[in-house]
Amino acid sequence: MSFCHTIKTYIFTLCLLSTLLPSPSFANSSFDVLSPTQRLHISDLIYANECNRQPDCLVAWNAGENFASLGIGHFIWFPEGVKPPFEESFPALLRWFSSHGVLLPPWLKADDPCPWRSQSDLLEPASQQQIQDLKTLLSQTQVEQTAFIMSRVQLALAKMQHASPDIEESAHIQQQFERISLSPAGWYVLADYVNFKGEGINVQERYHEQGWGLRQVLLHMFGKSAGQEAVQEFVRAARFVLQRRVALSPPKRNEQRWLKGWFKRLQTYNTQARRAASTIASVNCLKSASSMTKAGMVYKSLPNGRNQIPCSSKRL
Repeated sequence: MSFCHTIKTYIFTLCLLSTLLPSPSFANSSFDVLSPTQRLHISDLIYANECNRQPDCLVAWNAGENFASLGIGHFIWFPEGVKPPFEESFPALLRWFSSHGVLLPPWLKADDPCPWRSQSDLLEPASQQQIQDLKTLLSQTQVEQTAFIMSRVQLALAKMQHASPDIEESAHIQQQFERISLSPAGWYVLADYVNFKGEGINVQERYHEQGWGLRQVLLHMFGKSAGQEAVQEFVRAARFVLQRRVALSPPKRNEQRWLKGWFKRLQTYNTQARRAASTIASVNCLKSASSMTKAGMVYKSLPNGRNQIPCSSKRL
């Protein structure tokens, strides 16, 4: 295989990979800016975090909880009379579907409470047609569900700033939010955490007046520049906030059992940021090599007769 053919193959492959990466222009921008490939990639990562990509998990009732968890983001749906200290998100998803032309099963209404009151109710034979309706709907609308999550992220900054008690805190939140949005895999980090633990502005989502959402994480970040280091700091701050939540939680909830899984989820932020940064570096390097080749530049000959690639091979 010739040197030029090898370079072209690398460039083609890595440019395909680069379509999965967040662009700096995504900061304060619309979800519509994201390419279909990027949307699917974020959707798949969130689906993996919540459901391990298992279709049966699209309709779930987790042990120890008094509400259903639905869709790739495990949007929660409360039965009538149930008021946990968490924000209900499934009715909002249904309203999003309706406003964006997604047809719902006739029995499914955004303003209705969850028709099941327990996990055992969910498993009853009489419930299975409705369960199948939900699984079909939720398996066919993964991109739409991701768009709903991203729309929530787009509104999150303004909501967090509105909840800030002073200008200094509002500016701090904006600075840290933008650091992450401009970092490798930053759009995924923000989308997943908001879906995972909320914006952090709901006063009901507190233990001893301490929250655990995106706002609380950003308030525990103090760096200045974007990049992998920003994502690493985000993960450290999120670990602290979640450990504090567990320490302050009611003992009967036994939230310690979830901490390992939560930390594993946070680690995907570092993993995706590292992969994105590596791919960006490789793409830029090989684009430079391609430009030099097109310009007719002569490469230094190596002892084995091959041409010197003007990039580190460790990036390839």
